[in-house]
Amino acid sequence: MEYKTLSQAMNQLKEKGYTYDFNLLDEHIENKKDKESYKPNEFEIDKVYRFEGMSNPSDNSILYAITTKNGKKELLTDAYGTYSGQISEELLNKLKR
Repeated sequence: MEYKTLSQAMNQLKEKGYTYDFNLLDEHIENKKDKESYKPNEFEIDKVYRFEGMSNPSDNSILYAITTKNGKKELLTDAYGTYSGQISEELLNKLKR
Protein backbone atom coordinates (compact mmCIF):
# COMPACT_ATOMS: atom_id res chain seq x y z
CA MET A 1 0.00 0.00 0.00
CA GLU A 2 1.18 3.51 -0.78
CA TYR A 3 0.77 6.28 1.78
CA LYS A 4 0.70 10.00 1.06
CA THR A 5 2.27 11.14 4.33
CA LEU A 6 4.68 9.77 6.90
CA SER A 7 2.15 10.15 9.71
CA GLN A 8 -0.51 8.30 7.72
CA ALA A 9 1.89 5.42 7.11
CA MET A 10 2.94 5.25 10.75
CA ASN A 11 -0.66 5.24 11.98
CA GLN A 12 -1.70 2.50 9.54
CA LEU A 13 1.36 0.36 10.30
CA LYS A 14 0.75 0.68 14.04
CA GLU A 15 -2.74 -0.71 13.41
CA LYS A 16 -1.03 -3.67 11.68
CA GLY A 17 1.04 -4.45 14.75
CA TYR A 18 4.13 -2.26 14.36
CA THR A 19 3.90 -0.95 17.90
CA TYR A 20 7.45 -0.06 18.87
CA ASP A 21 9.73 2.71 17.65
CA PHE A 22 13.42 2.18 16.96
CA ASN A 23 16.35 4.55 17.23
CA LEU A 24 19.28 4.23 14.85
CA LEU A 25 22.67 3.92 16.58
CA ASP A 26 26.21 3.28 15.33
CA GLU A 27 26.09 -0.51 14.99
CA HIS A 28 22.52 -1.46 15.85
CA ILE A 29 18.94 -0.30 16.17
CA GLU A 30 17.48 0.18 19.62
CA ASN A 31 14.12 0.13 21.37
CA LYS A 32 14.76 2.38 24.37
CA LYS A 33 11.41 1.61 25.97
CA ASP A 34 12.24 -2.09 26.34
CA LYS A 35 16.01 -1.54 26.54
CA GLU A 36 16.61 -3.90 23.64
CA SER A 37 18.99 -3.54 20.74
CA TYR A 38 19.31 -5.50 17.51
CA LYS A 39 22.30 -5.95 15.24
CA PRO A 40 21.73 -6.16 11.46
CA ASN A 41 21.50 -9.97 11.51
CA GLU A 42 18.78 -9.84 14.20
CA PHE A 43 16.06 -8.10 12.19
CA GLU A 44 14.43 -8.03 8.77
CA ILE A 45 13.12 -5.03 6.89
CA ASP A 46 9.57 -5.83 5.82
CA LYS A 47 8.89 -2.69 3.84
CA VAL A 48 10.49 0.69 3.08
CA TYR A 49 8.48 3.86 2.45
CA ARG A 50 9.98 7.11 1.14
CA PHE A 51 8.36 10.51 1.53
CA GLU A 52 9.37 13.75 -0.15
CA GLY A 53 8.60 17.15 1.34
CA MET A 54 6.23 19.13 -0.85
CA SER A 55 7.71 22.56 -0.16
CA ASN A 56 11.18 21.76 1.16
CA PRO A 57 13.46 19.09 -0.35
CA SER A 58 15.23 18.74 3.00
CA ASP A 59 11.99 17.34 4.47
CA ASN A 60 12.58 13.99 2.77
CA SER A 61 12.16 11.03 5.10
CA ILE A 62 12.22 7.27 5.04
CA LEU A 63 10.20 4.81 7.12
CA TYR A 64 11.26 1.22 7.71
CA ALA A 65 8.79 -1.44 8.87
CA ILE A 66 10.96 -3.97 10.73
CA THR A 67 10.43 -7.35 12.36
CA THR A 68 13.02 -8.55 14.87
CA LYS A 69 14.14 -12.15 15.29
CA ASN A 70 12.11 -12.35 18.52
CA GLY A 71 8.96 -11.27 16.67
CA LYS A 72 8.63 -7.59 17.59
CA LYS A 73 7.30 -5.34 14.86
CA GLU A 74 8.82 -1.91 14.98
CA LEU A 75 9.21 1.29 12.97
CA LEU A 76 12.35 3.26 12.23
CA THR A 77 12.20 6.73 10.69
CA ASP A 78 15.10 8.70 9.31
CA ALA A 79 15.86 11.44 6.83
CA TYR A 80 17.32 10.43 3.46
CA GLY A 81 21.01 9.79 3.79
CA THR A 82 21.52 11.14 7.32
CA TYR A 83 22.99 7.83 8.42
CA SER A 84 25.58 7.87 5.67
CA GLY A 85 29.03 7.65 7.28
CA GLN A 86 27.63 7.64 10.82
CA ILE A 87 26.77 3.97 11.20
CA SER A 88 28.57 0.71 10.61
CA GLU A 89 28.92 -0.54 7.06
CA GLU A 90 26.98 -3.69 7.96
CA LEU A 91 24.00 -1.68 9.25
CA LEU A 92 24.18 0.74 6.32
CA ASN A 93 24.07 -2.16 3.84
CA LYS A 94 21.08 -3.68 5.64
CA LEU A 95 19.13 -0.40 5.42
CA LYS A 96 19.96 0.11 1.73
CA ARG A 97 18.23 -3.14 0.70
